[in-house]
Amino acid sequence: MSEGSRTLRISLTVNGKKVEGDVEPRTLLTHFLRDKLSLTGTHIGCDTSNCGACTVLMDGYSVKSCTMFAVQADGSSITTVEGLERDGKLSRIQEAFREKHGLQCGFCTPGMIMSTAFLLKENPHPSDEEIRWGISGNLCRCTGYSNIVAAVKYAAETSGGDSN
Repeated sequence: MSEGSRTLRISLTVNGKKVEGDVEPRTLLTHFLRDKLSLTGTHIGCDTSNCGACTVLMDGYSVKSCTMFAVQADGSSITTVEGLERDGKLSRIQEAFREKHGLQCGFCTPGMIMSTAFLLKENPHPSDEEIRWGISGNLCRCTGYSNIVAAVKYAAETSGGDSN
């Protein structure tokens, strides 16, 4: 930050692409992703880390982007829900949520999917209890979680060794 400047230059890799941007030190990662990069799949639900709608992967780990400053992600690799698809095709996790009706309004879905991506990377064949624990940082206000658990289980069963 230069004298009199109110912004910092950050550089990170988002969904496999190198990006740079100037941000105020108080800019949250979720706002950088949504407002500067137009990656609106990362939802803002509470700004307190309670709902998990803002979950992304940072250097492979699940983080809630509403409680991180963008400058904290400088130099990191970020994956958003948009980064899971390949060549215009949904990832197996996204497809599993669609196939097993693991969503209703869809607001929590990106965060649930990103938490699932991390869970299945760490534990490719989780039990129902492990699935419920793995998504416990995400709230869904519409469902009873049964279809979400079924979607995660289906994604695990159809993995073929791929964590996405």
